[in-house]
Amino acid sequence: MALKIFLVEDESVVREGLRDNIPWEQFGYQFVGEAGDGEMALPLIRKTKPDVLITDIKMPFMDGLTLSHIVGQEFPEMKIIIISGYDDFEYARQAIKVGVEQYLLKPITRRNLQKALTEVKEKVESEQEQKNYMNKFRDEMHDYEQFVLRNFFEKVFAGQLSIQEIYEEAQKHSLNMNAPCYNLVLIDVQGKGEKRKSWETCQKCYEELMRFLMRFPNYYLVFRWNVNVYGIMIQGEEETIAERTNKCLEGMEQICRQYEEEIDWYAAAGSAVERFSLLSDCYRKLNHVFGYRFFEPSKHIISEEAAEGKAPEGGEGTLETIDMSKVNPELIKSFLAKGQKEEVKDFVSNFLNGIGQALHSKIFWDYLLLNSWFTVLSYIEGLGVTKQEFLQTIRIDNIQKMEISLENMQRYTEELLTQAVALRDKENDSQGRKALKKALAYIEENYMQESLSLNEIAAIMDVTPNYFSAMFSQEMQMTFVEYVTDKRMEKAKQLLLETEMRASEIALAVGYKNPHYFSFVFKKTQGCTPREYRA
Repeated sequence: MALKIFLVEDESVVREGLRDNIPWEQFGYQFVGEAGDGEMALPLIRKTKPDVLITDIKMPFMDGLTLSHIVGQEFPEMKIIIISGYDDFEYARQAIKVGVEQYLLKPITRRNLQKALTEVKEKVESEQEQKNYMNKFRDEMHDYEQFVLRNFFEKVFAGQLSIQEIYEEAQKHSLNMNAPCYNLVLIDVQGKGEKRKSWETCQKCYEELMRFLMRFPNYYLVFRWNVNVYGIMIQGEEETIAERTNKCLEGMEQICRQYEEEIDWYAAAGSAVERFSLLSDCYRKLNHVFGYRFFEPSKHIISEEAAEGKAPEGGEGTLETIDMSKVNPELIKSFLAKGQKEEVKDFVSNFLNGIGQALHSKIFWDYLLLNSWFTVLSYIEGLGVTKQEFLQTIRIDNIQKMEISLENMQRYTEELLTQAVALRDKENDSQGRKALKKALAYIEENYMQESLSLNEIAAIMDVTPNYFSAMFSQEMQMTFVEYVTDKRMEKAKQLLLETEMRASEIALAVGYKNPHYFSFVFKKTQGCTPREYRA
């Protein structure tokens, strides 16, 4: 690709001679503009954004050194070539100080200019290549960053780290800890309808959400919370945190509404806190709000007001005032399918909220007991767990003799759901381990294929890429890309030591078509080049 070049020279004869007589395209350049002095050149440079600037050193109004200094500040990647009629060390010294690449003396010969242009072009292309490799490597390691962030936030939200430890860990992950305010948003996206199609739609929706959030890296930090849920930490000033939180929710709604026929989605925001160490409080309240998604499936953005769960107006939870839809067994089924163990307490609290005096009715008490029991039993039998096996996990005896009270009903329901979710997760873990074993065998046979991807293996295993990525990281304590890269590097080191194969041949043998990128990854992960390792 041709590099854009701009020329600044106050002598019109010299400027026109260079413009018209140099075969720019032949040298790999596109001539995009010219000016007679630095002052006239600056706005044109800002408009055309050339890759390379050629400027005379002595000009009226604004000389070449001043122009070079300003350009270097505004466009640090732009390369500058100074042309000068002054063979003076002081000029050369000042040119070096402002970051000039080449210093050519007049009269400029075509040969000298071609040599300078070639060297500059090679440097630009080399820097761009390294930048592209870094971007590709960063993208490949994105899942690793997500895995590390989740572990960090789990500890923060659980209150497992002291303030000093929080700041030390955050510094390791290059997290900004100096914002005046922080907030959290959680979003859950799950497919509905035909399995494969809904998975693909979920993936598209997540990718679009990530692109939206990544546009604002200074105040949105995205991390995966579990298989279907992502978290967003928002930071800002006290007067901007609410605006940024609303902007986040509005962007999510705009994206997710496009896919509503094939996905279920829910989002909730917390209340802003003034210290990073208070995020655990923010998360605890947010998790309670987020749990309300099981009770109002038609509401996609859940507010704190909606989740307050007050008793029906004018009543105290009597049989006449209870909204039976709020104690519908289908809500328990939905929670067992999608809820997490840490959400059980809040779910049960919301489920039983508002029943008040109705519990004094033995009929209503028995209704709740039996419905909860049969709903959970039906679910766990669908997992392949027998009633006898499930009963062995329950730690509450003599249910029929239990004193009628809201506290006892809550304790009983929490126990049922906690054990059912534990059995579900155990079953999922068992299936996950079998799937993981299959995935590891497939990686072992195919890691040398450059096309090997997380999506490819997820499709073979008939699971979503999100699920496979989360499961792989959890079980292996490293991401899929990190694991495959390690496999490739270990094989590459073996071939470097045991064969006479060239680095380019080894690159192909371990899954890299581009030998330069292979060398880049090798040095990044092993701390030396392939040649240095062999030596």
